[in-house]
Amino acid sequence: MTDYHFYEPAEGHRLPHDPLNAIVAPRPIGWVSTLSADGVRNLSPYSFFNLINYRPPLIAFSSVGKKDAVTNIEATGEFVWNLATRAQAEAMNATSAQVEPEVDEFDLAGLGALPSRLVKPDRVAGSPVHFECKLTQPVRLEDKDGAATDTWLVIGEAVGIHIDPAMLEDGIYQTARPRPILRGGGPADYFEIGEDGLFKMHRPG
Repeated sequence: MTDYHFYEPAEGHRLPHDPLNAIVAPRPIGWVSTLSADGVRNLSPYSFFNLINYRPPLIAFSSVGKKDAVTNIEATGEFVWNLATRAQAEAMNATSAQVEPEVDEFDLAGLGALPSRLVKPDRVAGSPVHFECKLTQPVRLEDKDGAATDTWLVIGEAVGIHIDPAMLEDGIYQTARPRPILRGGGPADYFEIGEDGLFKMHRPG
């Protein structure tokens, strides 16, 4: 019988590095562009991110600490999700730097920008997919006792979606073709989705 390593998170994990984000991994990256109320661009990656509904298409990301992106979205009600790929991994990483609110992360990372159609924040040039989003719910997360945490969950509806046609084959989006990257555990682990990881399995019934 396996002698599991057991711990209660409130008491600490007793390991060299917190295993939580290595276990629930790899995680897609919420590379989120926003615009402040004063018109300053912000671009930040979030590893607590995912698609959470089909119709309407809802995506969500959470920010540990109320960072500029959350403040901007609360002020304007808009943001853009940009697909992070291997080709832009280093630039994406550069946008994770902790800088002052007046710093434009597009310029910081040397990234070009594309105008959006339905929202004001720019899209990341070179990213093959963009979701233009409108805020639906900002939620400050709570613990099991109802106490507020220092984490904010942002849910947005994708009201406009841009797809590079090169990512389509016979009208079907090819998940691995843009070489999307995902966050792993530890201080520096990332993964790239490739064709060699593909397997097919149809639902029963």
